[in-house]
Amino acid sequence: MVAYGPETLTTEAHVRGLEAVPQPARGAATRASTSVTDRTGAGGAVVLVGTYPPTACGLATFTSNLRAAISPPGSPWRADVAQVVDDLELRRPRSGGEVVARWLKGDGASLRRVLSAVAPYDAVLLQHEYGLYAGADGEEVLELVDGLEPPLVAVVHTALLRPSPNQRRVLDRIMAAASVVVVQSRAARDRLLAAHGVEPARIAVIPHGATANFGDSGAEGDNLAARSAPTVLTWGLLGPGKGIEHAIGAVAILRRRGFVVDYVVAGQTHPKVQAKSGERYRHRLVSLAAELGVGDRVSFDDAYRDWGELRSLVRGADVVLLPYDSTDQVSSGVLVEAIASAKPVVATRFPHAVELLSHGAGITVPHRDSAAMADALELVLGDPETAARMRAAARREAEPLLWPAVGAAYRSLVGALTRARRAG
Repeated sequence: MVAYGPETLTTEAHVRGLEAVPQPARGAATRASTSVTDRTGAGGAVVLVGTYPPTACGLATFTSNLRAAISPPGSPWRADVAQVVDDLELRRPRSGGEVVARWLKGDGASLRRVLSAVAPYDAVLLQHEYGLYAGADGEEVLELVDGLEPPLVAVVHTALLRPSPNQRRVLDRIMAAASVVVVQSRAARDRLLAAHGVEPARIAVIPHGATANFGDSGAEGDNLAARSAPTVLTWGLLGPGKGIEHAIGAVAILRRRGFVVDYVVAGQTHPKVQAKSGERYRHRLVSLAAELGVGDRVSFDDAYRDWGELRSLVRGADVVLLPYDSTDQVSSGVLVEAIASAKPVVATRFPHAVELLSHGAGITVPHRDSAAMADALELVLGDPETAARMRAAARREAEPLLWPAVGAAYRSLVGALTRARRAG
C-alpha cells in the first residue's frame, strides 16, 4: 500500500492484489437496499468509527483529519463519523452533520443505532486502540464488528510485540472480520505478522498523515524564533510516559556543558490524567526543572491552540524532541507532523521513530537516557550543516506522508473493496 522510503510498494499494485483476496462474510446477508453512494451519487461513501472532536485526544484529531482527507472540498466522496463517547462527552452537542451516530461506551442501545446508521455505507473504517472501547482490552468493539454489514477496514493504531492473551483474542477477532487491516508503519505490519499471523495480503501500510508546514515562523501565534537561545519543542497532551523528565535532565546536562537551550513543553494535560490526578504530574515536572537548575529554561505552556497556532509554534522551533518512554509506539502523529514541518527530530528509539528517521531526518537515542538526548541535541543545534541536512531529509520524507496522498490511498482501498464486493 502507500509506504515510504526506497522499498515503497505502489498503491495500485496492492489494491489489485486485494481485489483477488477472498473477503470475510459480513453479519448481514445482503447490503442495505439504498446505499449512501446511491442516494448521493458520490464516488464512494465511508463512515469512520472512533473518537472525534471536541474530544481531546490524538485519535480524535486523526479521525477528523482522515475524514477531511478522504472527502476534500469538491470530491465526489463522502466521509461521515460514528463517534465513540463516554457519559461526559454524550452531554455535549454533536460536532456537525458528519456525525451520523454516537456510541456510548457500554450501552447496547446506542450500539444498535450505530449498526443501523453505518449499514448503507461502502465501508466502515474502524479506529482501534485497546483503551478506546469498553470492556477488558476494549472487547466491546467485537459486538460492533460482529454486527457490521459493510466491509470492515480496521485501522490498527497499536501493535504490541507481546500482547496479553485477551489482547491477542480481541485483535485476532477484529482482523479475521476485516476485509483489510491498515497500519501506519512497516514496524506495525511486521509486529502483526509476528504476533498474530494475519494473512500478509490483508495488511496495507498507509502513513499517519500530516499537513505540510514548511517555511519560516509566521507572525501569527507564538514565535519561538524570537528567543535568545535555540529552542527545543515537545508538544502534545501531557501525561506520564511522555518522558519529559528525561528531557529536562538533558537540558540540565547541556547547561552544565555551557550549552544553553530553551525547552518548551506545549500541551494541556491529557483529560484522563486530569480527571484522575489533576495537574500533579505537571507540577512535579516544574519542580524537577527547578531542582536541576533549569527552571528558567524549561517552560510549560498549557494554552489551547487551534491548528494554525500550533503550526506556527512548530515552525518556530529549532528541533523537535520526542523523549517518549514507550518501546511499543508504532505510530506517532507528532513525529509525522514534525517531519512535515521539516524540523530536525531527536527521538527515543520507539519503532515509528526508528523507521521514519532512518533516512536522515533525525537522530534516535536510547530510552530514558538524558545524556544521550543531550549529545544528540548538541550535535543538531551546534552544527548548522547537520541541522540543514536533517531539514532537507525531512522535506524529502514528507511528501508521501501528507494528507492528500493519505486520503487518496484510502479512497483507492475502499474502491477496491467495493468492486470486489459487487463482483462477488
